[in-house]
Amino acid sequence: MLTKALDASISGIIITDNSQPDNPIVYCNGAFESMSGYSRNEIIGHNCRFLQADDRSQKEREILAKAVNEGLGCTVEIRNYKKNGDLFWNELYMSPVKDGDGKVTHFIGVQNDVTYRKKVEHDLRQQKANMEKMVEERTLALRDSEAFLTSIIETVREGLLVLDPNFTVLSANYHFLKTFKVTVEETVGKQLYALGNNQWDIPLLRNLLVKILPTNNPVVDFEVEHEFPHIGKKLMLLNAYRIELEGQFKDQILLAIEDITERKEIERRKDDFLSIASHELKTPLTTIKGYMQVIERSLPSEASEKFKSTIGKVSQYVERLNNLISELLDVSRIQTGNIELHEARFEFDKMVSDVVDGIQSSAHNHKIILKGKTNTSILADETHIIQVLNNLLSNAIKYGPDSEIIEVNISNVSEYVKVSVKDFGVGMSAQDTKRVFERFFRGSEIQQRFPGMGIGLYVCDQIIKNHKGTLWVESQKGKGSIFSFTLPKNGKGSDEQ
Repeated sequence: MLTKALDASISGIIITDNSQPDNPIVYCNGAFESMSGYSRNEIIGHNCRFLQADDRSQKEREILAKAVNEGLGCTVEIRNYKKNGDLFWNELYMSPVKDGDGKVTHFIGVQNDVTYRKKVEHDLRQQKANMEKMVEERTLALRDSEAFLTSIIETVREGLLVLDPNFTVLSANYHFLKTFKVTVEETVGKQLYALGNNQWDIPLLRNLLVKILPTNNPVVDFEVEHEFPHIGKKLMLLNAYRIELEGQFKDQILLAIEDITERKEIERRKDDFLSIASHELKTPLTTIKGYMQVIERSLPSEASEKFKSTIGKVSQYVERLNNLISELLDVSRIQTGNIELHEARFEFDKMVSDVVDGIQSSAHNHKIILKGKTNTSILADETHIIQVLNNLLSNAIKYGPDSEIIEVNISNVSEYVKVSVKDFGVGMSAQDTKRVFERFFRGSEIQQRFPGMGIGLYVCDQIIKNHKGTLWVESQKGKGSIFSFTLPKNGKGSDEQ
């Protein structure tokens, strides 16, 4: 009944576990999901600060941190950011939950989106202080706005159309005319769907545009593929926005059309090459690896130490090359949608402990400290999860050559297990953390010191996403990184409560 009551609340509600490191979120209701734009599996296990994104200098954060440290309640209005990056003001009431001994075990946060109220307050202050100045500046700006906008539209290297509420073309820029091989006379004044003998009568495009005016929501990066009678098949990236500038262009739509046919074909060819090259390299490398094993077993006892050392180094580099090709094959399978999960139950704590022991045996300059227990079995692809954990631990060693300690923490967070790998190495900039899970991404400074291909974390991220979990990083340049991921205990097909 209590859970149903919390879920029915129109206020966002979260509960954090103060007994666990970093005070992770262990419960959120539907209103909080709607307010933040994140789904439950993207929320559970995170600290509340992820809602502030890069906006870390707010004094309200210090108030919250002090209240948590002292086990007290507090009320703040803080700037938060939705999953899509939109700012919203959050009126937060935070209270501690104590056990019978008076120890704070959890915190409960009740949250309301007061963005509209803050906007009204701001607008009233701004209107009172700047009304005359705004009117004067906007009047001057409007005199040149139409010519200025026209010059911008003509220089943009993608097709731009301006449509009226009936989807009649009011203007078309040069790039649209050139790309789709039409003239101004054939375009302006005509309904979009009738252009080129109805070749723009695309069902997906119709469905996209009819939603713009009623909802006022933009359409961003929407892919449409269409066979044009005269220019062939085109893959287009569409962005559409409702225009309203001082009431002058009310209910008009700006439609940006980027032809990405050639770019996608290049990407496809690159992926095909990657797949073929990886497979072709795998077969001879497997043979070489087999011969090296035969040589190692057949070494005569009187062989010199230098000879034995050389054979050992060759085997080491063959194994490294084998691992690299295996990662490239994983990337190829991910891109083609052929990566498969073989879920089975296994003891999670034992798996983590075995991986840590295996890495520790070869990491002579680092000490890996394992903390926490889950005492649970999970339904997942054990081989893939081992691959993820191996990669995170190997990175922690690689990017922390001068540090001695690596911390691994495991815990239960609601119906998920959580793993965090903390190193004290070089860390990353805020810009790099946003792109670190992209395929082939390497930070410029990182690449100079630690060469690589930038595919390991991409593969890890895709594996965790295929398990319906989340992988994220918190890092500061020069202070190390914490890579964390969550996994549902009952497999990727489990129903979220």
